[in-house]
Amino acid sequence: MDLLNAFVVLSNFVLIPAIAYGSQLALGALGVTLIYGILRFSNFAHGDTMAFGTMATILITWWLQSLGVSFGPLPTALLALPFGIAVCVLLILFTDRFVYRFYREQKAKPVIFVIVSLGVMFIMNGLVRFIIGPNDQRFADGERFIISVREFKALTGLKEGLAIKTTQGITVITAVLVVAALFYFLNRTRTGKSMRAYSDNEDLALLSGINPERVVMVTWLIVAALATVAGVLYGLDKSFKPFVYFQLLLPIFAAAIVGGLGNPLGAIAGGFTIAFSEVMITYAWKKVAKYALPESLEPDGLAQLLSTDYKFAVSFVILLIVLLFRPTGLFAGKSV
Repeated sequence: MDLLNAFVVLSNFVLIPAIAYGSQLALGALGVTLIYGILRFSNFAHGDTMAFGTMATILITWWLQSLGVSFGPLPTALLALPFGIAVCVLLILFTDRFVYRFYREQKAKPVIFVIVSLGVMFIMNGLVRFIIGPNDQRFADGERFIISVREFKALTGLKEGLAIKTTQGITVITAVLVVAALFYFLNRTRTGKSMRAYSDNEDLALLSGINPERVVMVTWLIVAALATVAGVLYGLDKSFKPFVYFQLLLPIFAAAIVGGLGNPLGAIAGGFTIAFSEVMITYAWKKVAKYALPESLEPDGLAQLLSTDYKFAVSFVILLIVLLFRPTGLFAGKSV
């Protein structure tokens, strides 16, 4: 019985939050890895692209709520999500048309694109803060839990209870559907195959009659959708604060690099690797140890390796280790 209680505590505070967080990071890392694999530069504006798409979704959610529109037990933000994606797409295409396209025509080096993306990042960050403000914004409504601690205890008779938030369930299901749709698109459709061909060999793809501007446009469309979905899921699960999305750039890039920058499958693996590492290293294991270990071996303190304030430092350390010992990541990078 004690081992069951230990597993419930572990699931409640480590496994379920890490799976939800890993799904969010995986979607974010997919956007980064697609840009790197196809457009050949590291987009440092990706975190703020997520923030912009999420902000647009929040504003539309508030408008729907003011009209009395709801989505039953599910968050109203899911109804607003397609419109948020559309607004983010417009911004991304505008940015590409008037910023990135100039440097593409000049055949600028990747480092120039990185510097340009930094400028875009600061502009987007300022724009989001100006429109919605710098503070926390909560926009989740509907049912809060799929199963609550009280319900779980009554159902199982265990001392510890398990709580699964509705947003966690939505995050995992949405991530699975989005990833499945993306892989189907890349591997089965003509446009997806064109994108992969362009990624593998740009010159050969051009000789084959592939339109590079079309490939670029479709890539940005997918990236805008992935960024908005990832940002909204993160905001529903936690809360929306523009500066946090700026900070999310580190674990998202760490996930993409750990998995193999340019490899979509690696981005997913990297997302879960970073998420589980962050959650497990910053979790206080005392309660799990209380059930899992004999009384004589129970820790006196919290048994916490790092405070949650240092969560993003975990991503940074993992990123350094991977860059030092396996720069290609878990999977060979650059193979959309």
